[in-house]
Amino acid sequence: MEALVDLPEGTVVDGELVAIDDRGRPDFNLLQSFRAEASRIHYYIFDLLRWNDRDVTGLPLIERRELLKSLVIIRDKRIRISEYVEATPQALLSAVREQGLEGIIGKQKDSHYQPGKRSGAWIKYRVNRGQEFVIGGYFPGPHGFDSLIVGYYDGDKLMYVARTRNGFVPASRRQVFSKVKHLVTPDCPFVNLPETRRSRFGEELNAEKMKKAVWLKPQTVAQIEFLEWTEGDRLRHSKFAGLREDKNPRTVVKEDVG
Repeated sequence: MEALVDLPEGTVVDGELVAIDDRGRPDFNLLQSFRAEASRIHYYIFDLLRWNDRDVTGLPLIERRELLKSLVIIRDKRIRISEYVEATPQALLSAVREQGLEGIIGKQKDSHYQPGKRSGAWIKYRVNRGQEFVIGGYFPGPHGFDSLIVGYYDGDKLMYVARTRNGFVPASRRQVFSKVKHLVTPDCPFVNLPETRRSRFGEELNAEKMKKAVWLKPQTVAQIEFLEWTEGDRLRHSKFAGLREDKNPRTVVKEDVG
């Protein structure tokens, strides 16, 4: 990356490419899009591995951060040094949710840099969104099904949004299957299937994959957690959280994503 040529000789940093949206927030979909403008792509440096040809991975994080601040490399506005704050987990998570961010990474101030290791010195906590969705089908698998096919109502139309595989244990699979197995129907209830364009996440439901699906009368509602809505009106990283027997399926619509 040409913007990093200003790094002092003998310096190695660790960082990540981030696309910034109009509100100044990281946007994963924008980063994946070929339409992303170069001016929106930034490189955030969050750690220092070598300084003046010296290995500094054995220094505490707080010392590496002080050395990092001494580097004069900010002539290019696309290069930024990530900020850090010291606060309680509750306060940080509250701020993350309020700003609609993906999650947070926490590190111990005295921790060393351990390449390739997931040590207990740092955590990555993802903050999920969630709402109710209607179950309109499933793919067969252990304990009845492998994944659920879910969506929401737009007027009288049931719109497909996700194939949800995560969040289940054997007991919850059996519970869900007992609720839906009598609702089998030959007709697909979703008006926007099959999908005709390839998804970046490899979970598109094209006509060939739909042949393996079992369709259901849309009478059951599930609480689904997810990371975000994609530009194609799909859910990224969806996860089953439970059944909602208190909800009328016809009242399940797409909630305001802000």
